[in-house]
Amino acid sequence: MRLSLRFLIPLMLALGTFAWLAAPLSNSLMQRWFIRDLDMRSSLVASAVSEQLPPLLRNGSSGQIAGLFGRMLTDERLYAIGLCTDPARDPIASPNFPPTIRCNDLARFNTVGPVLKSTRGPLHVAVRPMTVDEPPPVTDATAAGPPQPGSALAQAPSSAAVTAAKPIPQLVLVHDMSFADRRSEETRQYLFYFFLALGLAMALITVVIAQLSWRGWIAGMRSLLRGEGILRPAQAPLAHAPEMRPIAREMRDLIRDLERQYRPVDGSQRIWDQAALRAALRSELHGNDVIAIANREPYIHNRQPDGGIKVQHPASGLVTALEPVMRACSGTWIAHGSGSADRDVVDRHDRIDVPPGHPYYRLRRIWLTPEEEQGYYLGFANEGLWPLCHIAHVRPTFRTSDWEYYRNVNARFARAVTEEATSSDPIVLVQDYHFALVPRMIRDQMPDATIITFWHIPWPNPESFAICPWRAELLDGMLGSSILGFHTRFHANNFLDTVDRVLEARVDRETLTISYQGKATTVHVYPISIDWPVLDPHGLDNIARAKARVRQRLGVPATHRIGVGVDRLDYTKGIIERFNAVARLLELKPEWAGKFTFVQIAAPSRALIHDYRDYGDRVKALAAEINNRYKDASLASGAPPIVLLAEHHEADAVYEYYRASDVCVVTSLHDGMNLVAKEFVASRDDEQGVLVLSQFAGASRELAESLVVNPYDADQCAAALHLALTMKPAEQRERMRFMRGIVREHNVYRWAGRMLLDAAVMRQRGRFRARDTRAA
Repeated sequence: MRLSLRFLIPLMLALGTFAWLAAPLSNSLMQRWFIRDLDMRSSLVASAVSEQLPPLLRNGSSGQIAGLFGRMLTDERLYAIGLCTDPARDPIASPNFPPTIRCNDLARFNTVGPVLKSTRGPLHVAVRPMTVDEPPPVTDATAAGPPQPGSALAQAPSSAAVTAAKPIPQLVLVHDMSFADRRSEETRQYLFYFFLALGLAMALITVVIAQLSWRGWIAGMRSLLRGEGILRPAQAPLAHAPEMRPIAREMRDLIRDLERQYRPVDGSQRIWDQAALRAALRSELHGNDVIAIANREPYIHNRQPDGGIKVQHPASGLVTALEPVMRACSGTWIAHGSGSADRDVVDRHDRIDVPPGHPYYRLRRIWLTPEEEQGYYLGFANEGLWPLCHIAHVRPTFRTSDWEYYRNVNARFARAVTEEATSSDPIVLVQDYHFALVPRMIRDQMPDATIITFWHIPWPNPESFAICPWRAELLDGMLGSSILGFHTRFHANNFLDTVDRVLEARVDRETLTISYQGKATTVHVYPISIDWPVLDPHGLDNIARAKARVRQRLGVPATHRIGVGVDRLDYTKGIIERFNAVARLLELKPEWAGKFTFVQIAAPSRALIHDYRDYGDRVKALAAEINNRYKDASLASGAPPIVLLAEHHEADAVYEYYRASDVCVVTSLHDGMNLVAKEFVASRDDEQGVLVLSQFAGASRELAESLVVNPYDADQCAAALHLALTMKPAEQRERMRFMRGIVREHNVYRWAGRMLLDAAVMRQRGRFRARDTRAA
């Protein structure tokens, strides 16, 4: 026993000392191993990229190179990639490239060390020169043999000499070393428990067994220091690493696409968000004025009975799409001031900075008399153009007096653009059918302006549009645009057909360009979308609470199934057809009576127009008739089959209904896009819920994983509702995940960014043509 104690006490002291010394030694060794592994990976990536980048470098396609780097960041260890083509310039890099790495200071990563300290943690930096041997092109002269002395070819400098004069591009690869810290922490824990167990074992054994254990411990430490056991086995040669094959394949595919068609400015490879849109404006449009024209204002100031002023954010698809763009552009929004307190809050130039409290852009208000609003807005725009463009079986009404008001109001908005512009060539975003004449009026006053007109509603076929008595004037006004955008290719083709039929213009269907009065208008398809990510005003973890609150508000059990529809009380939205589908569902599947309630949020709209008042009355009467038909089941469950909420709801209340519902129904009879469908998809971060979507809504082209229906077919819609209510969670998750990916990628910033980048290309080409004209 005494001998064991004599051996054990020094042994435990030695073990503690050795463990204290071994921990930093193992950390140092592990870091060197990880750095060596990352250096090998860096060499492989540099070798692969050196075969792909020369075409992009020769074309000066820095945006495509940055996009290519962004697509390469699939490995969790690869943090950022940059390319230094000149020490005097900033690197071409992925968005998260560390700003402390400069092209004129790359030598320090070869001499001092490859680990860079940052707020994120240690980053490993590897610099690889891009040495690509490209043989000189074979010409007739070189094919004929060596140059003769004294010839021009002999006197010209060699391609090698020219190449040598250029700086060698340096590829900078930044790897995330945080995983090394995690592994080091695991190693320290392992060493602690290892030595603790070893010491306890030695307390129970004899001197002979202790001696044998000592030898085994030495052998175990040697294995540990060699990286066996705790660390992963040495990887196979990186040239055969399977995780690199998809990256190499995608790079080859991208290069082939660039070879087939090259664009100087291309937003298809960008990840669009507010920052990316701001960066595009700074880099491509050089701080030009961005002015938007829309009838509806994003913020309305109304007087309250207590004398205060309430700010209302209207629920409008156009406002939902355009306001994030104006926030990013910091431009000017020109709109009709319709609030009862709008005049009280503007300055002497009728301007106000919005949003209230955190202004990002300026709102310029235009004042209309009741007669102007009646003739321009309610009359020509909404009793004439709206039913003309929507196939909803409502007869359009055209009056000469309405046309005069429409033309005069368009002229006032066009004058407001010239007053707000700070340059002779602003970028003007003209929104929707209220301002078909504005582009030509702006073009006459500001010839150098870039005018982008977006038509938010469908465009009819030429036969339908021929009903309008002023069809030629409307088309002439729209062709004052530089770029004319529609939601779908079908609507764009209808517009081309209409111009070809009505005007003496040259329509090029291959390039989608219309030449009229010596000017060209390009027609593009820009599917509109919504902001991403969608922020839940109550927090992203409250799906269950939203369901509980809504069901408590409706007075139904927690297991009660709920459907939701969100629309204006408009005859194009198919609300009556939706209610008929609910009634048909209860007829075909009576087990849903008393277990399913459909909530229709219907904001009143254009109540001064007879067709809208009549439609609202018919919607309310149909809801009451269906509820009366199933009143016995309603009494048992506590909720009727249909709950009609014919009032304005703020965005957070609508969002709560989206998240609480089991199915969202969009049954538009004819719609340009319908952003309700995309809002519902974006709100469901739990990847549950089913979207029933009309085939006549533009969103059905993108959200094909929804249940697409013909709203006129009540049986088909009822079957879709039953399928949605019985769909398994796994299938709901699969469909919703795919649709959320589409909405996330094709968000409102992509919609605006593509238009603005196209405008940038058009402006640059105009400058080239002007230079060519002056040179000639």
